[in-house]
Amino acid sequence: MASTPHSDPTTPNFDIVAAYRTLLASDPEMTMPVAAIEALVEALTHSTANTTMETLELLECQTEILKASIPNPISLSAGTDLFQRYIITTLNQPSRTGVNILGPSGDFRAIRNHLLSNGRLFVERAKASREKIASFGRHFVRDGVTVLTNGGSRVVGALLHSAAESSFTRFRVIYVLPPPSSSDSKEGEKIVAGLRSRNIPVATIPDSAVGYCISKVDMVIVGAEGVVENGGIISRMGTYQLGLLAKSKGKPLYVVAESHKFVRLYPLDQFDLPIEQMVLEFKVTDDKQGSASEATEDEGVADMNGGVTSTKCSGVSAADAVDFTPPDLISGIITEAGVLTPSAVSEELIKIWF
Repeated sequence: MASTPHSDPTTPNFDIVAAYRTLLASDPEMTMPVAAIEALVEALTHSTANTTMETLELLECQTEILKASIPNPISLSAGTDLFQRYIITTLNQPSRTGVNILGPSGDFRAIRNHLLSNGRLFVERAKASREKIASFGRHFVRDGVTVLTNGGSRVVGALLHSAAESSFTRFRVIYVLPPPSSSDSKEGEKIVAGLRSRNIPVATIPDSAVGYCISKVDMVIVGAEGVVENGGIISRMGTYQLGLLAKSKGKPLYVVAESHKFVRLYPLDQFDLPIEQMVLEFKVTDDKQGSASEATEDEGVADMNGGVTSTKCSGVSAADAVDFTPPDLISGIITEAGVLTPSAVSEELIKIWF
């Protein structure tokens, strides 16, 4: 983990890491990127910045502090970088009166209020994206199919719950439970219990049984930590294997991910990710130390205790690592804006950033 940057002078009494962790603790349904964006909005409210340049420097500094506070900042980076771009776009677009808010007669207090209003609007839209994805994705789950999924992705759970509400659709789920040492094992069990409470038949299997069961599967649906520029995804360890097996048997693999998880990365393989992971550890002696403590957090949620305990998709332990699934294994990416092919991700990023 990188060292924490110096605090921003325009927010001397604001601890963005503490605010971020408080947001996650107060709302179990909140994901890492949304919590980070909301923490940045709070930083703006506490800021003493008096110019546009100071405001942009504040956002950059606070973002770096957040990224340095967690082992795996990929998902967080996608949200914070997109929010910064949104703020820059907001500053550059004219107001309804046709006068640019940065004009010579502009009052910075009005600019500040404008930023805060738009920042909160951005957060609300991000929070609502999960239900929109569920609305789009439910139509992929047809009557009589068997769906294979893994991990503790709440957006996948929302999609399956939405599909279960239809009186015309009956389907089954094969759920790949993470190992007990994984920090999202309890979340997986919670999603399974929720599906069964809706009369959805669910079979749970370990990841070692995926190959055995793949012939009984009609489609694979997974979540993601981040959707990268080439249309591939970074997700919990084992997703790449699901993709390979699904491809070998001609089964479609769909990814469900919010657009604030689109990240400007272009990994070439498993070992080209911008984080360190404790997966391959060659030893000549046995490791007798106890396993990492468990947690129950959503995709990429940071360590709530400020230490180095294992958290979901942090890479601190092999059970909580991530892998890269290339775009040729992915049939479609379901977002709140609709369904994209992997090749359309780069075009979507261009729209967002340029």
